[in-house]
Amino acid sequence: MIETSARLLKLLSLLQQPKEWSGTALADELGVGVRTVRRDVDKLRNLGYPVDAVPGVAGYRLGAGAALPPLLLDDEEAVAVAVGLRAAATGTVAGTEESSVRALTKLEQVLPSRLRYRIELLQQIAVTPAGGPSVQPDVLLAVAAVCRDHLRLRFDYRNHDGTASTRTTEPHRLVHTGRRWYLVAWDLDRDDWRTFRLDRLEPRIPTGPRFTPREVPDLATTTRGVASGAYRHQARVLVHAPAEQVADRYGPHVAAVTPIDETTTLVETGADSLEHLALYLGVLGLPFEVQSPPELVDCIRELTTRLAAAIPAS
Repeated sequence: MIETSARLLKLLSLLQQPKEWSGTALADELGVGVRTVRRDVDKLRNLGYPVDAVPGVAGYRLGAGAALPPLLLDDEEAVAVAVGLRAAATGTVAGTEESSVRALTKLEQVLPSRLRYRIELLQQIAVTPAGGPSVQPDVLLAVAAVCRDHLRLRFDYRNHDGTASTRTTEPHRLVHTGRRWYLVAWDLDRDDWRTFRLDRLEPRIPTGPRFTPREVPDLATTTRGVASGAYRHQARVLVHAPAEQVADRYGPHVAAVTPIDETTTLVETGADSLEHLALYLGVLGLPFEVQSPPELVDCIRELTTRLAAAIPAS
């Protein structure tokens, strides 16, 4: 039989799973009788854990209390939380940087060495600064809630040129590209799927009413808006290479890649600066032709002249 203290920890770990447990099921998991389970539940309640009785099934579940009780995490959960805290510490969500660092410090202090080593292997990915604009936590939570509950969302929105508008949407999901947060939603006024940057969005309260979710857009529809639509400048470029080769160089949230034929690929991408777009395409390492905008062609010519002038005469 498990010792009492170890049994309480195991019971707590079981109750922290998102499910309802019958007294009999808990007894089987712990190798004790149902009466012992009842006594152990009372001990957890005395320690401040809000263990609720589930009517009808003679069972239990862990409820929400006035204070956050200690959590028990398995190895995979601990690694996931640590990586998430490192990402939050880079500042993609405004105001969470300091609290994320404090939480991460507490977690890493008690991690076994085997888990600390695994997290350090992921550090290169998790701590890279995002470099994009931050999102207010209340905005992020509000949008996440309406996506979860299928509630219509009205919000004030600023386009890349500063134009303000009010949008009415059926929110589908949040997308994080590593630099920015986006909302993918059905725009009721435009009768089409749209992507919106969360740092330009201000929700209107109250939300609602509830809606029936539409058929999920395919990946190409979603990533095309994320890759180009939210930027000041959008570009269409024909790359003279197979789509598989081009896709290896661009992530789905960076550019929309569409095969034209076996040796030609359409790339749709965007940036807030024409020079950034020009340099971005220049380092692709593949021959390409700019379809639009014409201003990008002029920018590439000017940039080419400046770069050529920087080469010392032989």
